Amino acid sequence: MPRTPKRLWGPALVATGPATVYTAPAGQKTRLRFLWINNPSASIVTLSLSIGADAAATRMFETYNIPAKGPGITDSNRPLFVDITLEAGEIIQLSAGTNNVLTCMGSGEEGV
Repeated sequence: MPRTPKRLWGPALVATGPATVYTAPAGQKTRLRFLWINNPSASIVTLSLSIGADAAATRMFETYNIPAKGPGITDSNRPLFVDITLEAGEIIQLSAGTNNVLTCMGSGEEGV
C-alpha cells in the first residue's frame, strides 16, 4: 500500500497542557515528519513535545524556544523536521509555556 503524506493534526492552539494532539491508528505505525509552529506573540514561547504520557523520560523537546512574531521556527520560516516513528496506539502530547498562543500542525504518513 503506498504511503500518502498527510496532515496528522492541526492547525490547533497549544495549551499549557500537556494535551494529546495525535494518536497513531490501531494496527499501523505512523511517521511524524514535520511540525509547523506559529508564534504570533511579541515574546518567545516554549514548546514541549512528548511521545506517550508527558514525563521527563518521554519528552523529545522540552521547553524548546519558539521565536516571537512569525511563522515557522527558523529564520527561513521552514518547518521543524522531526522524523519520529510511532507504534500503533502511541500518542503525541504538546504543551506550551504560555496558554493558547502557539499554533501547531503535524504532518507525516500513516501505515508505514
